[in-house]
Amino acid sequence: MAKPYYITTPIYYVNDKPHIGHAYTTLACDVLARFKRLDGFDVTFLTGTDEHGQKVEKAAFNRGVSPQDFTNEVSQNFRDLTDQMNFSNDDFIRTTETRHKLACQEMWNRLQTLGHIRLGNYAGWYSVRDEAFFTESELVDGKAPTGAPVDWVEEPSYFFNLSQWQQPLLDFYEANPNFVGPESRFNEVKSFVKGGLRDLSVSRASFKWGIPVPDDSDHVMYVWLDALTNYITASGWPTDTELGDLAKYKKLWPADLHMVGKDILRFHAVYWPAFLMAAELPLPKRVFAHGWWTNEGQKISKSLGNVIDPTALTAQYGLDHTRYFLMREVPFGNDGDFSAAAITHRMNGDLANDLGNLCQRVLSMICKNCDGVMPALPLEPIDTDQGLLSAVDGLLDQVRDLLDRQAFNEALRVIWQVVSDANRYVDSSAPWALKKTDPVRMAEVLAVLAETIRQIAILTQPVMPQSACMILDQLGVDMANRDFSVIAGKGRLASGHQIGKPSPIFPRYIEEGSTDG
Repeated sequence: MAKPYYITTPIYYVNDKPHIGHAYTTLACDVLARFKRLDGFDVTFLTGTDEHGQKVEKAAFNRGVSPQDFTNEVSQNFRDLTDQMNFSNDDFIRTTETRHKLACQEMWNRLQTLGHIRLGNYAGWYSVRDEAFFTESELVDGKAPTGAPVDWVEEPSYFFNLSQWQQPLLDFYEANPNFVGPESRFNEVKSFVKGGLRDLSVSRASFKWGIPVPDDSDHVMYVWLDALTNYITASGWPTDTELGDLAKYKKLWPADLHMVGKDILRFHAVYWPAFLMAAELPLPKRVFAHGWWTNEGQKISKSLGNVIDPTALTAQYGLDHTRYFLMREVPFGNDGDFSAAAITHRMNGDLANDLGNLCQRVLSMICKNCDGVMPALPLEPIDTDQGLLSAVDGLLDQVRDLLDRQAFNEALRVIWQVVSDANRYVDSSAPWALKKTDPVRMAEVLAVLAETIRQIAILTQPVMPQSACMILDQLGVDMANRDFSVIAGKGRLASGHQIGKPSPIFPRYIEEGSTDG
C-alpha cells in the first residue's frame, strides 16, 4: 500500500486578492505533492482560506455586504489561483465550513476539559490589521512592529495556558531537530520560547464574525485557534459522519509538512504544537518557513503600487516558465528579488538555451538522420556514454533528498548540471559528423541523449508539468511510463518507434519593444 504524505499551505486570509507570496507558498507545496505522487506516495495536498475575524467583518461592512457573501467572493479568487497556476491540491478548506466549526469546537472542548482554558479579562494594544495583541514594549512609535495602527482594548477573554508549555516545547524541539526549517528560523523559534511565554487570548467578545465558543455565545474563537485547526479538520478529525472520517485521520495525521511564510512561523511552531500537546493530539512532523519577495529591489506594498499579481506574471512570461523561475531563482527559505531581467535570464538561459536547445537538437537529428525512428542504446556503452547515463541515473536520489529538505533551487541546479553535461556530450560526440563516418555510432549517441532527456523530463514534471509532458510526448513515451519507477537505471527509453518532427518547447523570450533578437 502506498505510503501517505500530507502537505499543507497556510490558509490565506480573505481580505484581499492573491499575490505572489500566496502563489509562491502554494507552488512549493504543489511541486512537493507532484514529486511525492510520482515517487509512489498517496498524497493529500491541502490549501484554503481563513475567513473569520474582525478585519473581515469590517471589510464586509465597508462593502455593504454580509461577511459570508464577502468571504464567498474573495475565497473564490484563491480557488481561481489554483487553476491559473496549475496547482494539484486535493482539498480546499474554508474556515466557514461546517466540518471546520465542528473540529474547532471539539478542540476547544478538549482544551477546556483538560484544564488548559480559563476565562479572564484582556487589556492591551490590539492591531486589527495583524489580528494580534502587542505589549507596550513591542510598540514602535505608537504602532505595531508591522507599522499597523493599534487600539487599546479591554474585554473579557478566554485564555489558553501557553505559559505552561515552555519546557514541553523546548523538550520537543530538542527531540525533533528537523521540526522547523531552515535552521536559522528554528533558532529564532527556540530563542522566543526560551524568553518565556505568556498565556494566550483565544476568544474575542467585541465582534461576532467567528466560530462561537461552546456554551458561551458572547465569545467567538480568536483567529489562531480557529485558523490552525484547519489542518486537522481536513484530515477527517474528529468524527465519523458526513463531516469527518476517522480512518482518513489515522492515515493522514500528523501532517508531514506545514509550509508557511516566515511571518507566521511563530504561530505554527509555538502556538500550534502547544495546542496539540494540550489537547493530547500528535504534532506535525515538520514546519518550513520560506522568505519574502521584493520587486526590482523594493519592498512590495500596496502603497507603492508594486504588488505582483501571479495571474499577470504567468500571462506575460508563461505558466511553466514562471513556476521554474520562482523555484530556481532563490534558495528556498531566503528572501528573493523579482526582476524582469532575472526571469528573462532564466527563460533564455536555463530553459531556451540549455534544456530547450538540447531537446530540439537531439530530436531534430533523430528525425533527420534516423528517419524519425528512435535509435537503440549502445549494447556496450563507451566511457563518455556511461558517464552521462550514470549522471542522469543518479539524479533521483539527489533530488529526493534535496526536496525532503525543501531545497527546491538546489534540486533544479543538480538537474541542470546534467543538462549541461548532455550539451557538452553533444558537442564532444558531434553526431552530425558521425552521420558520414560512423552512422551506427551516431545512432548510439542520439539514443544516450534521448534517454538523458527522458529522465530529465520525468524529473522536471513537478515544476513544469505541461512543458515536461510535451517533451515526453515528443519522445514517444507512453503516459503510463512517466513516474519515478522507470528512471534511475530501472528503465530505459524504448527504441524502434516513430517520432514526429519536434517543435520548440521553450522559445526565447523577447521583451516587448526590445531590439534583442
